[in-house]
Amino acid sequence: MRAKQLSLFVAVLASLAAAPMVFPMQAYAADATAIQPKEGWYKALVDFDFMRQNVDIPLKKGVMIIDSRPAARQYDPGHIPGAVNIPDSQFDKQVDKLPADKATLLLFYCGGLECMLSHNSAFKAEKLGYSNIKVYPAGSPDWKAKGAQMSVSAAHIKKLMEDKAVYALVDARPKRVADKGMIPTAINISDTDFDKNIDKLPTDKATPLIYYCGGLECVLSDKSADKARKLGYTNVLTYPPGYPEWEKLHGAAVPAGAAAAATAASTTAAALLPGKEKGTVTVASFEKVWKENPGSVMLVDVRDAKEFAAGTIKGAVNIPMNEMEKKVATLPTDKPVVFICGTGARSGEAYDTVKMLGGKAQVAFLDAETKFNADGSYSMVAHK
Repeated sequence: MRAKQLSLFVAVLASLAAAPMVFPMQAYAADATAIQPKEGWYKALVDFDFMRQNVDIPLKKGVMIIDSRPAARQYDPGHIPGAVNIPDSQFDKQVDKLPADKATLLLFYCGGLECMLSHNSAFKAEKLGYSNIKVYPAGSPDWKAKGAQMSVSAAHIKKLMEDKAVYALVDARPKRVADKGMIPTAINISDTDFDKNIDKLPTDKATPLIYYCGGLECVLSDKSADKARKLGYTNVLTYPPGYPEWEKLHGAAVPAGAAAAATAASTTAAALLPGKEKGTVTVASFEKVWKENPGSVMLVDVRDAKEFAAGTIKGAVNIPMNEMEKKVATLPTDKPVVFICGTGARSGEAYDTVKMLGGKAQVAFLDAETKFNADGSYSMVAHK
């Protein structure tokens, strides 16, 4: 009898061990072993994988992603694609940005596990009657660390232009569309012809690359951005609202043909004056044009990429002298191109190369001793 009771007891234990154990769990999907809810956090939390399933261009229907961080310093230079910016400090003033349908899935995020802005905004949205709210507590640092795509705003692109920063803005639309108007400073590399135009991309693969196309329904910029990353570019960004939003904010861009005429007129107003040596322009006239109308000139630093990375004139692009021959065709023909280096030797060689190859660009060079600083400032003294 005792043996039968023991056997029965063992069988019961075995069945219990085989059965799945079910425990009540709090409603959040964020890595439970790594992230523990903190005091003041919103109750419904999600992780990277949940966010990735809901981030898409075109935007996923029934979902709104909300970045609760301040605009200029945090949202503008880098946010999750498609996210709407409603800073928590401005929430009550910007509730009109929220969807009319209060069953919409609202995904709030901010600056990581120590940031409370997204949680605060989630509670505010709940009080407004929204019924499907979640917070991504790991936020933008986690999204970026896991290699997911980051986007920038129109305001950030405008600031890069004003600061004459080093970047490459790429219009991924077909040429026939881009020719009708592009964002200023952009170059056109259609996604279809990406592989044929790799030489138009910066030689320094750390250069910020910003891709845009025809708005939130257009996938071309995302496709090109992915191709650029596969080539080894390490700072690839997108501007999802693209040209439609830019046109709404800043007006239609001048078509390519008219842009050339406008550039010619502006160059006449602030002319580059020829120097003593053939092909040179005077330092004084260059500095005047660069200060008053930098967009009217393309400034090309022909030193090696390593030298360029250590310091150059803010706004210059890099085409090393040893790559000039194969990149002559990429030089613009609608504005003057001025070559610079540290002594005038390589810049003069670049000028001679373009002329020898019959390039159509209007080129010149600076025959000067130039010292370049890491912050983009410089000092320049013309050779006598």
